[in-house]
Amino acid sequence: MDIWVGIMLICFGASWPSAIVKTIRAKNPAGKSFIFMSLVILGYISGIIGHLSRNGSASFGDWVFWLYILDLAMVATDFVLSFYYHTLRKKEAAASEKA
Repeated sequence: MDIWVGIMLICFGASWPSAIVKTIRAKNPAGKSFIFMSLVILGYISGIIGHLSRNGSASFGDWVFWLYILDLAMVATDFVLSFYYHTLRKKEAAASEKA
């Protein structure tokens, strides 16, 4: 069963590096959904908990566990970058209104 979960995680995880690069290059999180990214993060956390509860402490050496961690880290990175640029844009807008 782990092979199918692993393939799913690889497929889902393949899109996040390009999303991160796009966020960094554009410095504009327009079109990003914080609710969507939050749900994806929650899904990966649930998958990690499920994987750990099924396989116990042996899961830490399992490649599927590390795919979950990698995917979660990428989504969290995109979330943090998007939030940072969103906050920065709001500050810039507020500063330009005062000027």
